[in-house]
Amino acid sequence: MGNLCALRCRPTIMKGLYCQQNGGSGDVVKFLIQETNLPSCLKSHQVKVQVKACALSPVDTKILDDLKLSRDLIPVGREISGVVLQVGPKVTFFQPDDKVVGILPLDAELSGLCDVVLIHEHHLVPKPEKVGWVEAAGTIRDGLRAYTALHSLGRVATGHTLLVLDGATPFGMITIQVAHYHGVKVLATALSLQDQQLLEQLRPSVARVIGVWDGKVDLVEACMEETGGLGVDIIIDSGVRLYEEEPTGQHMLPHKHDLISVLGVGGHWVTTECSLQLDPPDSHSLFLRGASLSFLNEEVWGASRSSQGKYLHILREVVEKLSTGTLRLQLDEPVPFYEATVSMEMVQARHVRKRLVVQL
Repeated sequence: MGNLCALRCRPTIMKGLYCQQNGGSGDVVKFLIQETNLPSCLKSHQVKVQVKACALSPVDTKILDDLKLSRDLIPVGREISGVVLQVGPKVTFFQPDDKVVGILPLDAELSGLCDVVLIHEHHLVPKPEKVGWVEAAGTIRDGLRAYTALHSLGRVATGHTLLVLDGATPFGMITIQVAHYHGVKVLATALSLQDQQLLEQLRPSVARVIGVWDGKVDLVEACMEETGGLGVDIIIDSGVRLYEEEPTGQHMLPHKHDLISVLGVGGHWVTTECSLQLDPPDSHSLFLRGASLSFLNEEVWGASRSSQGKYLHILREVVEKLSTGTLRLQLDEPVPFYEATVSMEMVQARHVRKRLVVQL
């Protein structure tokens, strides 16, 4: 009987994409295709999913180091869509042949670019028929970030004014569309003429697209003009310039003083800048406004089981809005598996914003 069980649980060898840190530095990484083993025996709440599409987003090695989850080979590709092949004995949400979409946890052992992955059922939601494989995988994480920023942190409400920095990113576009759905007036910055044209084509339209690439428009003046001098209710940034002089490539990031200046009374600033430093005058300015500062880190949803219900609700909300056409994201053409390494290098270097890989 023991030999029979061992035979049934013999692992399957597959290929996936992994990240390797060079010399212990989180800033220098390389990506490689590596063989890995897929156990045949599922744990109680695990689901075996045949991957149809996987989105490539930058690997945050710093957060992995902070959470003691760093290892020699870090699995790459966490946003997946696919078909359920098999379920564990205690799985209640899914059954074989269900179409699903989800996000692999930070401590996942398998790359989302493997043909098949094992994932806990509480990290998956059903994929509607109207939503394609690529669309589902390419939107699910940015949708989670947008809902977290607007609802959990920004306390968005109808009639608010929202400023989205670098609005032409996939995250920025989804944030704008979710805000429009809730009756929010949206201002957005563009980092290039192409980005500005993309944002101006959105329907419902953005109240004002503020081009910041040429330095001709002052962000503070533009926001105050649009709000009658009251300031915006919510700011969602994509990085912050902490000092007057910044390295090349960061000159288009807004300065922290400018963001505080455009924030209205009782406003919420949601930042993605994990190293943000506020001086006493900055804190005092926020105090006078009765404003708040929150850090956007969507990974916290996996830190507490008590938040699991809210997390799954957000994922379901994202795919539902995709199904009804409320959310629409312009994604690049997906690439095949053999181009995944080069594509991931471009994503990590911020040369492209997102890449999708399809399993042929």
